[in-house]
Amino acid sequence: METSRILKWVTGGIELFLGIPILGGLIIVGTGYLPLQIMLVVHIIALIASIYDKQKKSGNILGIITSVVAYIPIVGMFMHILTGIWLLVEAFGYQREKEI
Repeated sequence: METSRILKWVTGGIELFLGIPILGGLIIVGTGYLPLQIMLVVHIIALIASIYDKQKKSGNILGIITSVVAYIPIVGMFMHILTGIWLLVEAFGYQREKEI
């Protein structure tokens, strides 16, 4: 299993978790926005892995943008949900390509 695919599954799941209304916001604000900084670093690592594995990069780029924009409360929630879905679709699509 390639590293970039694993990172897409993990980051997609975390993004969806952070996008849960109220709960995600409480976690982010309650920890002093630290999850956004951590996710920025993780998305950069995942982007590097995607480049190395020659896989789609758009989900990780969107994740980097989300980590920067998510300081805006409602916008952040929608961005986390969008990014999470995008990353999981990329990870699932990559898995399907390998099976065919």
